[in-house]
Amino acid sequence: MVSEKRVAQQVRTVERLLQEYAGENSMPLARFLAAFYKRNRQMGSKDRRMASRLAYHYFRMGAAAQQEELTIRLAMADFLCSDDSAVVAVILPRFHDHIQAGFSEKISLLEANTTFRLDDVFPFRQFLSEGIDRDAFVKSLFVQPDLYIRLRPPYRDKVIAALDGAQVDYRTVDTYTLALPNGTALDRVAGLAGKYEVQDYSSQQTGMYFHAADGERWWDACAGAGGKSLLLLDQSPGVNLLVSDTRRSILRNLDERFERAGIKSYRQKVIDLTKDPVAVMGDERFDGIILDAPCTGSGTWGRTPEMLSAFDSGSISRFAAVQRQLAVQAIKHLKPGKPLIYITCSVFAEENEGVVDYLRDTCGLNVEQAALVHGYRHRADGMFVARLVSR
Repeated sequence: MVSEKRVAQQVRTVERLLQEYAGENSMPLARFLAAFYKRNRQMGSKDRRMASRLAYHYFRMGAAAQQEELTIRLAMADFLCSDDSAVVAVILPRFHDHIQAGFSEKISLLEANTTFRLDDVFPFRQFLSEGIDRDAFVKSLFVQPDLYIRLRPPYRDKVIAALDGAQVDYRTVDTYTLALPNGTALDRVAGLAGKYEVQDYSSQQTGMYFHAADGERWWDACAGAGGKSLLLLDQSPGVNLLVSDTRRSILRNLDERFERAGIKSYRQKVIDLTKDPVAVMGDERFDGIILDAPCTGSGTWGRTPEMLSAFDSGSISRFAAVQRQLAVQAIKHLKPGKPLIYITCSVFAEENEGVVDYLRDTCGLNVEQAALVHGYRHRADGMFVARLVSR
């Protein structure tokens, strides 16, 4: 039995939540929700789950049906993203009988009977890299990507045994990759620390472009939390690795992650690649450089749909300019004939093929390989990776 009073209360809570978030929308939604619930301790677990669900579904609408009242947009979003919804039953009852229909049929129903248009969800299609299925990509924004873990080779069987013992739901993607429902609490499974890494499936695919050999000197120039570095070291444990980022605090987080993984043999430096790194690096040269460049993050918007409505398309060019600058500074330290692995989690051509073309034409790099990683085909993030070799 649907309670209209209960639905009205849930909608009011989400309206208040969204109003508060509008003043702090530079903060990731997940972090804001944690703080919101801390301030509103009276909310029970069911209320928190419903508020989170409706908020995430709401942001998946992007710029669609913006002329509609908030309650209508909430119901449209829950209709598209759910197979059952009291909110839809109360606010848009004429659509509730179709809530278990396929996604394409739901889209058609809304487009025929409301102001919703799929093209309005993501008004940046003209900027997408060539080769992306535009409709498939936009539809993927309505689905939360899976949680992917990469099993570290020595511990594969132990991790699988622990997951089976704890009756954790997962599917095997390949020998060392598992997909789990988003939100799975792996920290509650005993004995797993350091034996796996949370790493999106698409991010794992970038490792196919490394081709590193033991004894080589490699530099992860924008190391962040160290996911690509750990992938490199699991592939080639004998690599001599330097990790760097712009802030010491970032590298402290990396150190903690490496410690959990039992990685001790590496160097780290604070390096700002918007400036000439020679003052810090001297004449040091590397057999390979990984540049996981800062970007719009547009390939990850299935996980962070709040970015859809907050995004300014002018930032694409701003990020591309920074990416070119970082790459030019990094390749000063690349040995002749050795690779720069350029990576983004962007779906925009100017950040991807545009930067690669610039490096080829301006810096004399040969493009050995370059590819989009179509995350929308796997409930994963979208990425771009290129292997460019110095002449």
